[in-house]
Amino acid sequence: MSVAVKICGLQEPLGLKAATDAQASYVGFVFHKTSRHLITLADVASLSKLVPPLIKKTGLFVDARDDEIQDVLKVADLDLLQLHGNETPQRVADIRAKTGKPVMVALRIATAEHLKALPLYEEVADQLLFDSRSGDAPTGGTGKSFDWNLLKGRQLTKPWMLAGGLKAGNLSEAVRISGARQVDVSSGVEDVLGHKNPAKIREFIALAAQL
Repeated sequence: MSVAVKICGLQEPLGLKAATDAQASYVGFVFHKTSRHLITLADVASLSKLVPPLIKKTGLFVDARDDEIQDVLKVADLDLLQLHGNETPQRVADIRAKTGKPVMVALRIATAEHLKALPLYEEVADQLLFDSRSGDAPTGGTGKSFDWNLLKGRQLTKPWMLAGGLKAGNLSEAVRISGARQVDVSSGVEDVLGHKNPAKIREFIALAAQL
């Protein structure tokens, strides 16, 4: 059984085509204003139309207001909302109810202490994502990995995804230790930050298909 892949931070047709041709399970668009992977509404409107029906279109939001989320949904029919900020469990439930969309909550971890709130988010989220936490970085996306042993053997009630510093060179080990069956990659398939390398995308997905 292969590991499902999400290619996140897509901004250009070339990267999107590589991801869809290689049969990624998810493609991700970032709507956090300070991110170098930020995509415009005009671009996501056009790119989202190129995504085949079986590939889930994911939007990454960081402490976004209701109107900001709705502005995106007006131009792109996303399949999954990824909340990557400091959203409380109540806020997660609120967004899910207001949009009618499945929600994936990102938990940024460096130590076991950061997993204490996990049961609360399991109750309200459709999926979970575990990303690395670096210092005071509020939203993850550091391009660095964390100790995958923190997830080893952990039994979760919801599907989950591993993120943080993944690339072809460490994917096998990350999956082996953490037990992940879904992974999220962004900078690990780039040569220049914000610009996806189609060859790296194909390599990453092909490797995941063998795990």
